Formats: sequence, C-alpha cells, structure tokens
Amino acid sequence: MTGLTYTAFELRRTFRNRRFLFLSFGFPLVLYVLIVGPQRGETDLQHTGLSAALYFMVSMASWGTMVAMLSLGARIAGERQSGWNRQLRITPLSPRAYLRAKVVTAYALALTSMTLLFAAGIAYGVRLPAREWFEMVGLIVVALIPFAALGVALGHLMTVDTIGPIMGGGTAILAFVSGTWFPLGDSGFLHDLAQGLPSYWLVQANRVALGGGGWSVTGWAVVLAWAAVLAVAAVYAFRRDTARG
Repeated sequence: MTGLTYTAFELRRTFRNRRFLFLSFGFPLVLYVLIVGPQRGETDLQHTGLSAALYFMVSMASWGTMVAMLSLGARIAGERQSGWNRQLRITPLSPRAYLRAKVVTAYALALTSMTLLFAAGIAYGVRLPAREWFEMVGLIVVALIPFAALGVALGHLMTVDTIGPIMGGGTAILAFVSGTWFPLGDSGFLHDLAQGLPSYWLVQANRVALGGGGWSVTGWAVVLAWAAVLAVAAVYAFRRDTARG
C-alpha cells in the first residue's frame, strides 16, 4: 500500500462517517447559525463597530478548525483500540506515510469546517476584501500545525475513554483563555497568559477580518516553538506506542 493510496482511503473513510463529520464541523456551523440568526441585523455588536455575523464567523472558525484538527487524535485512539494500527504495521506502509495521511485528513476536515463557516457568514452578509480572506486562511493553516502534532501525540498516549473528555475540556479552556468568545483587552493576567498559547494566535489569525493586522514576531515565535515541541512529543508518543505493539 502506497502513502498516496492510504491517504485517499483515509479521506474517503472519514468523509463517509456522517456522525463524525457532524461532531467535527457540523456542530460549530449549527452553533453559528443559532447565535447569529436572531442577531442578523446587529451591525454594532457590543459597541465594537462589528456585525454579529462577522464577529462570530471568525470566532467559530478559530474554534471549529482547532476541534477538527484535534479530532485526528480520537481517530488514532480508536484505531489503536480496534487493532487497526497493528494490522497496518505488517503492510509496506511507512510510519511517515501513515502520519502524513492522518495530518492531511485533519487539515481537510479543518478547511471544510472553515469553508462552511465562511459560506454561512457570507450568507448572513459578511463582505471582506480578497486579500483579507487569503491572509486569514494562510495564517490559520500555519496556526493549526501545533494542533496537528498535539492530536497525533494524544492519539498515541490516550485511550478512547479518556481522549474525549480531555479534548472537550481542553478545547473549551483554550477557547476561553485565548479570546475566542470575548476580547481579552491589551493587558492583564489572562492577556499575558494567552500570548504564550498557539490557540491565541489562531484566534488572532482570524482577527485580520476585524480590522487587525497579521501576527507580530511574538506570534510567529510562539506558534513555531509550540509546533517544534509538540512535533517532538508526537514522534515520541508514536514510537513508544508502536514499540509496545
């Protein structure tokens, strides 16, 4: 089995699982519609000068893509429990091709979630210059790298029973402390704490559409540092898990 064949198989298998797809990106979309629907005429949300459709579109995009990316950990944990990983190890598929297929599938889910939310935002009247759309998407793709590595690490360290609560609670906390649901302000403990988290810069990638600029040097440094550390953790978790199996 080649790496390309396995990647295509992973994509088909994932996008045929309707229940998994809803939990990955259907829920953020439904939540967005439920929140924005009653406020579709709101053009100055909490005196920010921003429409409700725009503000919650970019907020849901940061959260939805993070959840979609981390979902690869749940799939890996499930495959470990069923013995599928052990079956793959007796095939010619290399570990690198296996991990690449997982990451590509996770990105496909994240980009689908983002596209659906952007389409819903446009349907509710969001209009942005093309440059802002492209800049947002580019920064989001980079900001998701640490979460791809984290998903791989969790999938090879946690069981099916434990990874669900960890992912649910972890993403909720990260969304809260990173300013997904409300602005953090320019100072204070929460603001300073968030500056060191990749989830904060994922949110800031989306804030390009809210009149903000791109990432600062600090943002790039934080995201790349977390990506490097979590990539090492993912490789360690994968090797430790496969050595036992």
